[in-house]
Amino acid sequence: MSVTAPTDVLPDPPVPAESGSLLQEFGYRQELHRSLGRYASFAAGFSFISVLTTVFQFFAVGYSFGGPVFFWAWPAVLIGQLLVAACFAELAARYPISGAIYQWSSRLSNLTFGWFAGWIMVIGQIVVVAAAALALQMVMPPIWSGFQLIGGDPAPLSLTGATNAALLGTILLVLTTLVNIVDNRVMSIINRIGVTAEIIGAALIVVLLLTHSERTPSVTFHTGGAGTGVFGALLVGSFTAAYVMIGFDSAGEMSEETRDPRRTAPRTILSALGAAGLLGGLLVLGGLLAAPSLTDGHLAVDGMSYVLTSSLGDGVGRALLVDVVIAIAVATLAVQTAACRMLFSMARDGQLPCSALLSKVNARTGMPTAPAVVVGVLSAALLLLNFASPDAFLAIGTTCIVMLYLAYSMVTGPLLVRRLRGTFAARTDAVDETGRPLFSLGRWGIAVNALALLYGLTMTVNLAWPRAAVYDPAGGHWYFQWFTVLFLTATVLVGAAYRVYRSRSVSLR
Repeated sequence: MSVTAPTDVLPDPPVPAESGSLLQEFGYRQELHRSLGRYASFAAGFSFISVLTTVFQFFAVGYSFGGPVFFWAWPAVLIGQLLVAACFAELAARYPISGAIYQWSSRLSNLTFGWFAGWIMVIGQIVVVAAAALALQMVMPPIWSGFQLIGGDPAPLSLTGATNAALLGTILLVLTTLVNIVDNRVMSIINRIGVTAEIIGAALIVVLLLTHSERTPSVTFHTGGAGTGVFGALLVGSFTAAYVMIGFDSAGEMSEETRDPRRTAPRTILSALGAAGLLGGLLVLGGLLAAPSLTDGHLAVDGMSYVLTSSLGDGVGRALLVDVVIAIAVATLAVQTAACRMLFSMARDGQLPCSALLSKVNARTGMPTAPAVVVGVLSAALLLLNFASPDAFLAIGTTCIVMLYLAYSMVTGPLLVRRLRGTFAARTDAVDETGRPLFSLGRWGIAVNALALLYGLTMTVNLAWPRAAVYDPAGGHWYFQWFTVLFLTATVLVGAAYRVYRSRSVSLR
């Protein structure tokens, strides 16, 4: 239970000797079990990003609209997100608390603004959970046709493929919800094993693809006939990279369960993003170089699964796809865990409906049970959209990216204002658990922060722009073309309505 809610200005407290007293300085009791080490913290961020999950899920989208040149959107997005991650690393060192985006934004601006940042973030995370679960459809039927439980075309944008994706995703959500209830040590073990398998598998895939190249890297300078031109191809092609490189803040989300969080979280935020960015870029490049054909239409429909099974042979290709299935399952688990910590953090401050229930931590397991169930149920409900139309696949994916990018900007924006006002200066006496100075951008703070905010807002607009060719290619579904804008607007309006209702209820007491 919270002792004090976040205030408009909360100075960095002195670093206490014990983890429990660290939280007391922020007004909270240590209820979550602090058992995660550095690799577990890294795994939390890397598994949310999950390059295998997201590259296999969205490679076809990037290629279909951008052709080979969409590869160059990857380093551009990586640089932009590293700027954001650098700002988050500073904040993770100063505010090592669950519900990172909500906590950071509240302390940098005010509680109302921070509440909306947290609200948009947690709804976005719930959508990410649904989007990650849908990725199973990209890899399980290619492994074995029996995984196409609903007969017909397994392509995710076909009616039967979309329906089967929702079914497979729902089964996965049941399993991840159970793990998020059992124990944080079990969750951590699964995360670490999954991330290790993913890194080894991704590295192996990169090596095999590069050694089976059919062409030279110069192909990445061609649009492959994309009608949008190079600039347009890069804008839409950036969807793939943008979707991959989110969630690195999860290392900050798990701060209350991490040992030495002031020192550990900043480093694992940056290392998780850096490792994922490098591996993902090599995967995309390897796929473009090793694909049997760039013009037969398979890359734009079947994506990386097609490259693996056709270039490496069915046996090796399917074995590697099994590793991708593991990565998808662990990614779904990690995203759900991050959303649970956000709900818990906001509820602990009494900022959500049913806060008492959502903030309750099982003393034996160290896990907040109710948030896991809520996230699982709401994510499964979103999968029902896939039963309505195959176009929901892309709508769900892009919507979650936009919401997270906007929430990130609601942290980097107030942080930049504080820097410009001179109220976010590095303290010379602020140290981490080892007695070393806290992570700081120093004199580069304003420049990095300003570029991070500019990048975040630009990408938010780019991703949310209602392009009919992208969101409603078949035509006749205007609500999918405008889905991201409508969903974000509805999220803000529902949040505003709740805030008004809550303020009136409090004033009447």
